[in-house]
Amino acid sequence: MDKKEILFNNQTNVAPLGIIAMNGTEELSKEINDYLVDWYKQAGIETDSFLIDTDCPRFSSGDGKALIKSTVRGDDLFIICDVGNYNVKYNMFGNQNSMSPDDHYQDLKRIIQAAGGKAHRINIIMPILYGGRQHRRNYRESLDCAVALQELQAMGVANIITFDAHDPRVQNAVPLMGFDNVIPTYQVLKKMFKDIPDINVDKEHFMIVSPDEGAINRNMYYASVLGINLGMFYKRRDYSVVVNGRNPIVAHEYLGNSVEGMDIFVADDIISSGESMLEVAAELKKRNARKIYAYATYPLFTNGLKVFDDAYKNGIIDGVFGTNLTYRTPELLEREWYHDVDCAKYIAYFIASLNHDLSISAIIDSHEKIKTLLKNTGRA
Repeated sequence: MDKKEILFNNQTNVAPLGIIAMNGTEELSKEINDYLVDWYKQAGIETDSFLIDTDCPRFSSGDGKALIKSTVRGDDLFIICDVGNYNVKYNMFGNQNSMSPDDHYQDLKRIIQAAGGKAHRINIIMPILYGGRQHRRNYRESLDCAVALQELQAMGVANIITFDAHDPRVQNAVPLMGFDNVIPTYQVLKKMFKDIPDINVDKEHFMIVSPDEGAINRNMYYASVLGINLGMFYKRRDYSVVVNGRNPIVAHEYLGNSVEGMDIFVADDIISSGESMLEVAAELKKRNARKIYAYATYPLFTNGLKVFDDAYKNGIIDGVFGTNLTYRTPELLEREWYHDVDCAKYIAYFIASLNHDLSISAIIDSHEKIKTLLKNTGRA
């Protein structure tokens, strides 16, 4: 969707726009704000910034509070929150603590409280969905994500936009609240074609492989829009043991066409430790795959970068794509094998559309844009 379709169709915005950048989202929020300021100026709305000054200070005991430093009465508020940003620190009893997802979520609720019900509408952009990996119940377990969504709905939140949810079915917990799960497929392919211009994405040279059964839908979409073959690994697990909160993987079993001599693209939502992704890459190399490119919406690398440095050096993996939707360390951004996908403009489109009560279906469905991209790059 072109910005003119959003802003120059004689439809005014539903309320004055306000953006709150939670701790750890300042860089992404500034990029989003810059796009919106430019677009709205073209529509005759002059402003230097839509960002609202806020603070979430901590007492030395660890207790916190939220402050909104200007009026939000009647505003269409968009709160941007990265619950995965562990680089934000606070002092507690003289010790520096990294903010956990729980801490970020509590600050989000504090900001909503500080608004005092005076905003016209509250929308939350939460790329990593809080509690999203604890999305289903087996026996007596918590349902963190579902409870959090219901809690936010009870606090007056109208819409939540998340990206590549671990399991989007969690929206069933809040059927009457706006919930959009966005997959930045177009942005990823655009970055890949820019950084690897000689890549050939036809059936004879390129394949999509899902790393497990849980990621099959996102990989199926890539295969469908590119018109190429899809393979899949499934994880054989030992369900009698729990290690680090999950059942350990015994083996990766492959289903699909031969990958011999093919370039492979493997997409997942999260690279956590990265062990699973590298095991899949190693299995593909055993089957004589040529180059292997991995993608994860959230490149967390919780165990550091060394294993990926070694895998790149040894030719196991040829590149990793990730988005700027969560915190990435400076060390990661400097790596030769890492490709950073910018999603700021994509989020700005969502905010502009919702602020004008326009349909966002054209933004979510990127099929036509991908077709145009393939044509413009000579890959159609």
